[in-house]
Amino acid sequence: MSATSEDSPAGPRPTLVLLVRHGQTPTTGQVLPGRAPGLHLSEHGRAQAERVAGRLAELPVTAVYASPLERTVQTAGPTAERTGVPVVTEEGLLEGDFGAWTGANLAELARLPEWRTVQHEPESFRFPDGESFVEIRDRMAATLRRLREAHPGGTIVCFSHADPIRVAVSDALGTPLNRFQRLSVGPCSVSVIAYPPAADGAGGAGGADGAEEPDPVVLTVNSTQDSLAELRPA
Repeated sequence: MSATSEDSPAGPRPTLVLLVRHGQTPTTGQVLPGRAPGLHLSEHGRAQAERVAGRLAELPVTAVYASPLERTVQTAGPTAERTGVPVVTEEGLLEGDFGAWTGANLAELARLPEWRTVQHEPESFRFPDGESFVEIRDRMAATLRRLREAHPGGTIVCFSHADPIRVAVSDALGTPLNRFQRLSVGPCSVSVIAYPPAADGAGGAGGADGAEEPDPVVLTVNSTQDSLAELRPA
C-alpha cells in the first residue's frame, strides 16, 4: 500500500488517512472533557506523543492535521518535528460537542438512563445542547473527504479524539452507527484507512457524473505497538 502522491506503474496510488487519538491527559477515563479549553497532555501523554511520532516518521508523510484543542495540537507536535511537515489545525477533527455534559464525571453519566442510549442506540442520541452522533459522523466524513481530495495519493495524518475516530472508522467499515461503540481507540493509537483513487470522471462523493467512489479499506485499528513501515510504498 502506497503512502506517496506519485502514481505507480499500475496507476494512481490510494490515499492513506492515519487517524491518531491524542495522548493521555490527567482526566482521561474520568471525565468527558469535550471541547473545554485548557486540557493538556500528562507526562505520560507527552511520552506517548513522542513514541507515536517515531512510528509515523517511518512513513513519507504528506500532511499533518490536528483538532485545534490543546491536547491534540500537543500530540501532533513531535510528529511535525520528526517528519518536517507542519501541523495545520482543522476544526472538522474536533471532539464532539457534548453540550451540557461537557466536563461531567463519566461514572456519574453512566448512571443516567440516557447512557444506555449512548451505548446501544447512539444513532438516535443528541448530547443536551450539543451535537448528535449522526452530525459527528457526517462532519468527519466531509472533513476526511476534503483532506484526501487535497492530497490525492498521499499519506495524511489526522490527530483527533476517540469518538470522532471510532465513528469515522465505523463509517469506513460500512458498520451501522449504532455499533460504533464496539470499537476501541486508545490514547495515541493509530487507525489507518486506505481510499482507492476514484474512477476517471468521478469527483467527490458520488462523483460529478454520478459514479460512486470505491469503497475504502480499513488497514488497522487501535494500533499502538507495531511498526507502520509496511505502509510505505514497495
